[in-house]
Amino acid sequence: MSVLRPCTKADVPALETFLKAHIETSMFLLLNLRRFGPEGGTHHRAMRYWCAEGPDGIAGVLAHATTGTVMMQWPEAPDWAAARAVLTGQEIDGALGATGQVRALLTALGLADAPKTLDEDEDLFALDLDNLDMPQTGDLRLVPLDRSFAAPLLPWRVDYEIDVLGSDPKTAEAKAGRDIADWIEAGSHRVLMEGRTPVSMTGFNAALDDIVQVGGVYTPPNLRGRGHARKAVALHLTEARQTGARRAILFSASEVATRAYRAIGFARIGSYSLVFFDRKRRVT
Repeated sequence: MSVLRPCTKADVPALETFLKAHIETSMFLLLNLRRFGPEGGTHHRAMRYWCAEGPDGIAGVLAHATTGTVMMQWPEAPDWAAARAVLTGQEIDGALGATGQVRALLTALGLADAPKTLDEDEDLFALDLDNLDMPQTGDLRLVPLDRSFAAPLLPWRVDYEIDVLGSDPKTAEAKAGRDIADWIEAGSHRVLMEGRTPVSMTGFNAALDDIVQVGGVYTPPNLRGRGHARKAVALHLTEARQTGARRAILFSASEVATRAYRAIGFARIGSYSLVFFDRKRRVT
């Protein structure tokens, strides 16, 4: 059986090198590592990291967030028994990562058939920003998401939490509010304006070095079908390119969203899975 050991601060340079080599499915792992280190913490995005050693150094990474979410990057895992060993006794609320790895991990944990609120294998897309196909945006403009939008856009995020992420309506508003507060603090999201009216929202749920990961894209139902989402994303990517970004990635489960992303140049490169249980599950 393979072995996972706790990562320490001394491992950070090697962890960064390894995760950068698999950056398309490691953005959350690398971002949280840089923000909070490898040894966990009280912040809801902090994570505890474990490392698998190979002949050339780190060959795999498993991480468990304060919230309970598990993420991984272990493309050549001989088995996932080691993951079960380190997670035994822990509560997890779901898993994110490359599709094959997520499915293998959940099987090893005995949770593949546990009831879920979200269980998606989404298409993973990438774009070299030099190849961005910029749509005509007319008088539409993009502005930073700030505190003035916190209340009016809260229903947008609540709807996204319930309809897209399958969140419990009883807790969706609290989580939506926390997400918006995080985005305002990070300066990561933008609002597309038509005159004085917000018509769409987009953001980067991770931005590292010269690559950004698009997330939080939303247009309210009464304004859909007008190309607002792709225009918002394209404008934000143009802004990111001007500040040094060279590449963008995102994942999409919706055919409508996929068409919008393809229209501005994104191409499919793989699959990424998002799985959340109906309640936290203790690994035994």
